[in-house]
Amino acid sequence: MSDFENTGILSISDLVLPTNEQLEKGVAITECIQRIPCNPCVDSCPVHAISMKDINALPVVDYDACIACGRCVGVCPGLAIFVVKVQGDQALITLPYEFLPRPQKGESVSVLDRAGKTMGKGKIIRVKQQGRTSIITVSVEKKYAMDVRNIRV
Repeated sequence: MSDFENTGILSISDLVLPTNEQLEKGVAITECIQRIPCNPCVDSCPVHAISMKDINALPVVDYDACIACGRCVGVCPGLAIFVVKVQGDQALITLPYEFLPRPQKGESVSVLDRAGKTMGKGKIIRVKQQGRTSIITVSVEKKYAMDVRNIRV
């Protein structure tokens, strides 16, 4: 039984993780848990790095093919895709954000784990709008690369 089935919160053990080399080039990480008819991430990927066995299957990312463009992040209706790129002792996390106020580039924010617990501070590197979803890139300590999944302004 997965941690998610017990807690309602995904954990690292519920995910297929990229290698350190793949994280250094940057990859999309899907944290989708719903087997429902949905595939905008597949359709949005310009290099076909995201696939699904069928329309109800969970998306799978080919980490070697992924170019970390982030197009999938803003189209996911479940807000369940993140781009993670490790650079030296920092990690850049690109995430969907649908709250107000929207953070501004250069702003310091609290970074949160999957349960909403504050993990520390991060700095907003980029903010762009994709439809109604803001796509935020935040720089955090490398050790938080696979844990930070939201921010608090």
